[in-house]
Amino acid sequence: MRILHTSDWHVGKVLKGQSRLDDQVKALAGVVEVARAERPDLVLVAGDLYDTASPTADATRIVTRALTALRQTGADVVAIGGNHDNGPALDALRSWADAAGIMLRGAVKTAAEHLVTGRTAEGEEWRLVALPFLSQRYAVRAGELFDLTAAEATQTYADHVARLIAKLAEGFGTDTVNLVTSHLTVVGAKAGGGEREAHTIMSYAVPATIFPASAHYVALGHLHRAQVVPGPVPVRYCGSPLAVDFGEEENASSVAIVDVSAGRAAKVRDLPIIGPTPLATVRGTLDQLSTMDTGDAYLRVYVAEPPRAGLREEVQAMLPRALEVRIDPKVLPDADAAKPRPERAGRSAGELFTDYLSQKGHVDEATVALFHQLHGEVVK
Repeated sequence: MRILHTSDWHVGKVLKGQSRLDDQVKALAGVVEVARAERPDLVLVAGDLYDTASPTADATRIVTRALTALRQTGADVVAIGGNHDNGPALDALRSWADAAGIMLRGAVKTAAEHLVTGRTAEGEEWRLVALPFLSQRYAVRAGELFDLTAAEATQTYADHVARLIAKLAEGFGTDTVNLVTSHLTVVGAKAGGGEREAHTIMSYAVPATIFPASAHYVALGHLHRAQVVPGPVPVRYCGSPLAVDFGEEENASSVAIVDVSAGRAAKVRDLPIIGPTPLATVRGTLDQLSTMDTGDAYLRVYVAEPPRAGLREEVQAMLPRALEVRIDPKVLPDADAAKPRPERAGRSAGELFTDYLSQKGHVDEATVALFHQLHGEVVK
């Protein structure tokens, strides 16, 4: 059978105030085009369909249309909730999803809910452990799917997730294609650059050994860089189809195509998603920046000029697609240089602010004048 593995759509993500809904539509259209060309039997969406737990109507429309389009290719479609998603809210869409032939699992419920089964048009049977993201708080509650001793109830997050997957994998067959999809961090994997740090720290990491040896393929979401993770079975992150911020600009946007059968090891191909507006980081002086051809990319700019009021506006005037403008750290004074601390007693706020700017190497008359104007308005 053939599987299309995608994840981390993050529909609704805004980058430095810039809506990216058009790019998100293009990225998902690219995923659908791959599905039409490759004709998978099963599409797995491994979490983070949305960027926020309260998606807008436009974001909901984009996600539901993408899932519908994937289903219309003839593939079975299974989507799970990620740490950015609102699991119960996704489950509230189950009536629509069921009617559309889409299997949606937003939050962990009963064991029967999370072992999904199906059969390809050629008659090959598959079984899938579909485990949405679990916070530490709810990992213990998920353990209520089976009896826990007092000692087991106090074990680590990784212990709870391992026990839960093992329980669900009891439904795997000896002559079926056995699959796992989940949204989590595996020890040894590399972050893509734009993930929510609170849910990628080591207290949330699980070893690859939690996945059962009977699994033919483990389809993960959460880390945005496409990669294989060493483990007892094929364990893979497919990456995001769209770079969500400048920390991911060098990631290859892609989906994974997996060919596997009950008696054959999984073979994986990464297929690129091309079309959305690229992200790029550029550096230089104003003169250097003025000569750069950056195409249609959204930009993060490190400007090699002393800080001054209006510098950001100057950069954006010559590079209108600059969403983020920073001073290149190389032109800033040494923060560790020992400098005398100015006396504060009896000095005005304006004098103290000027001294602060001087210490940081930011002295600029326009900035000082703006401070005095704002301070005067506040203390009136």
